Amino acid sequence: MTQTPPSPASPAAAPMSHREVLEALSGLLLAMFVAMLSSTVVSNALPRIVTDLEGSQTGYTWIVVATLLTMTATTPIWGKLADLVSKKVLVQSALVIFSIGSLVAGFAPSMEVLIGARAFQGLGVGGLTALVQVVIASMVSPRERGRYAGYIGATFAMATVSGPLIGGLLVDTVGWRWCFFVGIPVAAVAFVVLQKTLHLPVVHREVSIDYLGATLLVGGVSLLLVWVSLAGTQFAWGSSISIALVVAGLAVVAAAVYVEMRVAREPVIPMRLFRDRTTTLATVASVLIGLAMFGSTVYLSQYFQLARGMSPTEAGLMSIAMVGGLLVSSIATGRIITNTGYWKRYLVGGMVLVIGGLALLATIDDTTGLVRVGVYMAVLGLGLGATMQNLVLAVQNNTAQSDMGAASSVVAFFRSMGGSIGVSVLGAILAHRVAASVADGMADAGIPTGDGHDTGAIPDLATLPEPVRAIFEHAFGEATGHIFLVATPIAMLALVCVLFIREVPLRTTVLRADELAPEVAAEVPGEARAEARRP
Repeated sequence: MTQTPPSPASPAAAPMSHREVLEALSGLLLAMFVAMLSSTVVSNALPRIVTDLEGSQTGYTWIVVATLLTMTATTPIWGKLADLVSKKVLVQSALVIFSIGSLVAGFAPSMEVLIGARAFQGLGVGGLTALVQVVIASMVSPRERGRYAGYIGATFAMATVSGPLIGGLLVDTVGWRWCFFVGIPVAAVAFVVLQKTLHLPVVHREVSIDYLGATLLVGGVSLLLVWVSLAGTQFAWGSSISIALVVAGLAVVAAAVYVEMRVAREPVIPMRLFRDRTTTLATVASVLIGLAMFGSTVYLSQYFQLARGMSPTEAGLMSIAMVGGLLVSSIATGRIITNTGYWKRYLVGGMVLVIGGLALLATIDDTTGLVRVGVYMAVLGLGLGATMQNLVLAVQNNTAQSDMGAASSVVAFFRSMGGSIGVSVLGAILAHRVAASVADGMADAGIPTGDGHDTGAIPDLATLPEPVRAIFEHAFGEATGHIFLVATPIAMLALVCVLFIREVPLRTTVLRADELAPEVAAEVPGEARAEARRP
């Protein structure tokens, strides 16, 4: 169904002042802080959680993957809803869902309950991740959006810095369960602030959500993620179970694509969006960046605690290096892009730094100097800060306002999907390599496996004899470097996609020129109208 463009006098067309945008942005940034905090605050607690709940490396992976999976699967649904109903109500609903999931996770008595609670928590995180970008796109033009993307980057960096530190302190003092409780009061404050500051016009349209397509999408992705995370440990890669999961997963994904293209009236992922080359290339790049970034960096905390013997608090302090680079580059590139209107050079430069950072981190092991590791992390952070927000910005610049929610969430969806796949695949590689290395080390040292020395379990280093502890530290150190090595060529493919994206200077209006009423469009410079109409 087509949406009637707003008239010049409508609130949707009226520009908001900088102060009004900042007031509305305050609640959105709090909501985004909560979403980011949910993953970063728990990162340093994971080794302790898995040990306390008697989990395995597979369980460690699925505490992360469960949230990523539901966040990924529901992101396009939230984005489509944002094109149909009140964005404020959607953001507040996501905050409530997140809070309920956090409460259950905090009281979880077992790994199974915790993973289920994290999956429910991911429903809310998916909404917050998608909707913040959509709401900002409804308030400011792409040209000005670069300026506010810096604030988003700063919030992301703050959550990434403070999360591991807060998590580490909580684990070392009151216990890991408070890592889940701590986000609830922040979510409550965000809810109240949004109620007071966020006032957007609601475009009333007939709501038609593609539940069949969304269900098939979730099912297909879930089957494939189960396969990559369990194959090689629970069953052989070439076993009948493995083949059945792959065939079933691909068949369900194919069915989802068919429904989106032929059946759904309002598809969750409108396939027409991919007629635009920028959207297609940015989407592929987002998958690859998500795979390389999430898949490798999520295990850095495990590296510091299990390969370097750090406490959760000390591991949190080490994250400052990467986040400092991310903070500087996201704010700096956002300002420059707003001033110039050009963005591609920063995407390309950011991807080069991402590749360099990953390649450098591929050289680390349990003996690498910590200063050197910190420098490598800073390089990666600089690249990520210049890349993540600007891919979304490039897509939004080419998208009609009526499709803004769907287009923004498509990029976030595929980045999250890449992250889910990356965490599962690289987690499986890490688990396999650690188990093999520990088994070899035990055999060389003449130490029998079993009796508390399970090669596939997450160890409590403090309880291990010194020779066994050294074997585990070496195994985790060497395996962590290996997964960065695997992630490096994936990032190179993302750079190729970015190089082929055609740069369109950022427009200075919220609506594209072809969406404006004739009398308003006449006031837009001819060059800007031409740029806005380009496919």
